[in-house]
Amino acid sequence: MAYDPAFGAWVREHLSGLGPMEIKPMFGAAGVYADGLIFALLDDGVIWMKADEENRPALEAEGARQISYTAKDGKVMVMPYWSLPDSAVDDPDEAVDWARRSLEAARRKAALKKPRKR
Repeated sequence: MAYDPAFGAWVREHLSGLGPMEIKPMFGAAGVYADGLIFALLDDGVIWMKADEENRPALEAEGARQISYTAKDGKVMVMPYWSLPDSAVDDPDEAVDWARRSLEAARRKAALKKPRKR
């Protein structure tokens, strides 16, 4: 995993229509946050969009691929993030539409979590 801050600056500009966002380096990659929720990952020059049962079929239909990695024990691990469709890489409006869908997936996931006890 590798995060390039110059790529992060490009992503911030490309997705500027979404509104305020924060990019935080993590584990060699970076998380993209809006409204306090992580909705995308940046790694090796790829924007990985959060997906769930609602937006995953549309990402698959556009040829997006799911992020995976090989763990130390040799098992292939998959995460609920899919690459931004190629057509959206050159189209900021389309990219923002995908980002909104991914942010909604993050909101749905957050709504399922039980509140923490104090």
